[in-house]
Amino acid sequence: MQYRKDKYGNDISLLGFGCMRFTRKGSGIDHEKAEKEILSAFHQGVNYFDTAYLYPGSEACLGKVLEDNHVRGQVKVATKLPQYMVKSPAAIDKYFDEELKRLRTNYIDYYLMHMLTDFTSWENLKKNGIEDWIKRKKEEGAIRQVGFSFHGTTDMFLRILEDYDWDFCQIQYNYLDEHIQAGRRGLQAAAAKGIPVIIMEPLRGGKLVSSLPAEAKKLIAEHGKKRSAAEWAFRWLWDQPEVTCVLSGMNSMEMIAENCRIASEVQAGEFDEADFAMIAGIKAAIEKTTKVGCTGCSYCMPCPKGVDIPATFRCYNAMYTEGKSDARFEYARNVGLRKNGAFADQCVECGKCEQHCPQKLEIRKLLKEADKALRPLPYKIGTNIASRFMLKGK
Repeated sequence: MQYRKDKYGNDISLLGFGCMRFTRKGSGIDHEKAEKEILSAFHQGVNYFDTAYLYPGSEACLGKVLEDNHVRGQVKVATKLPQYMVKSPAAIDKYFDEELKRLRTNYIDYYLMHMLTDFTSWENLKKNGIEDWIKRKKEEGAIRQVGFSFHGTTDMFLRILEDYDWDFCQIQYNYLDEHIQAGRRGLQAAAAKGIPVIIMEPLRGGKLVSSLPAEAKKLIAEHGKKRSAAEWAFRWLWDQPEVTCVLSGMNSMEMIAENCRIASEVQAGEFDEADFAMIAGIKAAIEKTTKVGCTGCSYCMPCPKGVDIPATFRCYNAMYTEGKSDARFEYARNVGLRKNGAFADQCVECGKCEQHCPQKLEIRKLLKEADKALRPLPYKIGTNIASRFMLKGK
């Protein structure tokens, strides 16, 4: 296993264990299987384990494994404050104390503000005293480093990044999402400030392996380097020195062994022209199956009415490459859970976006199609209920 440094010079394994996808057994986690997998990764050098308050049973499972095997002090635990549930200063302590109990520990190595989608989410935490709370917890030794995980636009990511002295951050990033959400621009901005970047969704929840079109699978199978789809995706990430750690929701011994092998071999800057051409070929094969030829360049932004055009088209395309339910969930989460919303039905057809689109897309027409497909009535109702609950008081 190889390691890259955090902000204070501590080693973080290139490969992190994402604890959201432990195998389920009945109504809970298959603890025995999860324990074997956690320990296998640990013994192969993985030292970063990522969980969250809202991952059902995950914190409790991880905490018990680390305690039972006496390895808590040898690993770094990352978990997250459910900021969307915080309505008062007292709530912050409530959730944090509960997390400590679940994890059977008295400190968290890396504590994140979970799923910030826009600046309003961060402002709400500040109104509830989060900055003083973090300072106090750091002084007590209950939190070693603080960061945030992000789903939103690049500009919003940069605004949050600049507003506080963060120790690290976590973004969704992969070769398909290179210019979506925080994107490469956000990754490089964080690195320029000396802020380590943890990567989530390197395979888009496995979609860059299991849901690739036949043409992409053929390219991978016939390539001389004989890498799996997952290996291509991981090596593309680790080729970038700005990437500190890549999380993988590993739930098989084979997956752990393969990922640990790659993380022990890879080097930043190792990609050559042929490797980049291969990734471009895979992306081109994926894009052939997409509905909208949007590249995520964001030249159409900002929309005067707040519509997140690139995210809308990203989710619309995902309906046909990754499945309707996952795409609709992503649209509701990433686009809908903002104070002012960013749904496509806010479009007033001013046409400014089309004047700047390099692809010459009929954006106004496509937004209508996308919103209709992404938000059937049950999803509209569900999103409205969720946004009222999560954004109440913000």
